[in-house]
Amino acid sequence: MIRLPDPCLVVLVGAAGSGKTTLAARLFAAEAVLSSDAHRALVSGDEADQAATKSAFSILHRRLERRLAAGQTTVVDATNVTPFARRSLVRRAAGRGVPAVAIVLALDRPLVLARIAVREGRIVPSAAVERQLDDLDRSLGGGLEGEGFAAVHLLRTAAEVDDLAIG
Repeated sequence: MIRLPDPCLVVLVGAAGSGKTTLAARLFAAEAVLSSDAHRALVSGDEADQAATKSAFSILHRRLERRLAAGQTTVVDATNVTPFARRSLVRRAAGRGVPAVAIVLALDRPLVLARIAVREGRIVPSAAVERQLDDLDRSLGGGLEGEGFAAVHLLRTAAEVDDLAIG
């Protein structure tokens, strides 16, 4: 079990197929979760439309600002595997005096690739997932803890993800 400050920003970090969306749906109210896929679908009608990413994140960031200003715990469900992706989220939270907490899903590469291979619905090319996994490895080796998070919770196995509870 992990204890989260209230309010806080929860930044989910992990490659496609690592279980971020499933975890978010299990642990948090739907209205607290800001999903990059859902915002791409809002913009273009297709959650896989990468051309819609810039507009989708613009809307996601505006909604995040409003929720943080209102003192509402908010979860950002996106890969967030690069420091660049995380930096603007942590900065927004800090600007509102809200702690940011990272929950990192760093599952074994073969497991993530196997999940993507049998995934129904939104298909993510394995080459893209490989890049995300490489970016995540670099982040884990490069001091994710030094990016301004109040806490970083690292989950390395599917069992740890499945057993996670928040308080």
